[in-house]
Amino acid sequence: MLKKKELVIATKNRGKVREIRHALKSLKLKVLSLLDEPGIPAVKETGRTFEENAVKKAKAVAKRFSALALADDSGLQVDALKGLPGIRSARFAGPKPTTEKLCGKLLRVMKGKVNRKARFVCVIAVADGKKVRTVKGVCGGRIIDRMKGKNGFGYDPVFMPNGYGRTFAQMPLNLKNRISHRGKALRKARKLLRKFL
Repeated sequence: MLKKKELVIATKNRGKVREIRHALKSLKLKVLSLLDEPGIPAVKETGRTFEENAVKKAKAVAKRFSALALADDSGLQVDALKGLPGIRSARFAGPKPTTEKLCGKLLRVMKGKVNRKARFVCVIAVADGKKVRTVKGVCGGRIIDRMKGKNGFGYDPVFMPNGYGRTFAQMPLNLKNRISHRGKALRKARKLLRKFL
């Protein structure tokens, strides 16, 4: 039986957990994550799309905890790299990636590229053990030529969203959540969660 007013986020990524908790605080849910259960391994992302990975993670965690589960799969698509790193964004710089490693590799492969257009994509899946639903958010921007800012995680220091003169890593969390791919998907996910609840 599902635990009422409890949501488990299917990730061990502290940055994602912080952003998701911030975006969902109005729902008055007890929000847990896989960080709260260190002995449980993360669900392997073997899907070919963001949606497949998000659905797999949400369903596995909902079943494991008998609780409402939310999973995010997101990544960066760079035009000059034909959509890479895409679904391999977190593994682009090898195992145990840090923000510095990810941004460093991206900046190296982008050296000399004129087309700097990119977009962040986020698919969120919500599952309760019986059904699963997904929503999507996209944020367009460009890759700058060096890291700027100390906030955020992943590729945030090298991604400048369209219409802004600051990278995600230079923005306060409330502004990033308002315009980012994950923020857009989470606003849609809030409506989904209300239906599940």
